[in-house]
Amino acid sequence: MSQPTDQTPGVDEIEADIARTREQLATTVDELTGRLDVKSRVKGRVEQTKQDAARRVHVARDKATDPDGRPTPPAIAGAVAAVALVALVVWWRRRR
Repeated sequence: MSQPTDQTPGVDEIEADIARTREQLATTVDELTGRLDVKSRVKGRVEQTKQDAARRVHVARDKATDPDGRPTPPAIAGAVAAVALVALVVWWRRRR
């Protein structure tokens, strides 16, 4: 057998390189698996959307009520305007 020289890698170096390559391959496979798992991605997106909606409802509720929990005048005006608009549309559609 020939003696290893400075230019030829030793057994330990080759084994370390194989271990690094396996680690990189495992990481790549895990990333691809995550990208291809549509069901879990959809569940994550649904959960994120629910959290966003809950946050927005909380912000809107805070804006529409005073510190005592009573509706603010702009909120009351908006509600009255919405009811009036719905009543107008119903009335208009029945006339046709």
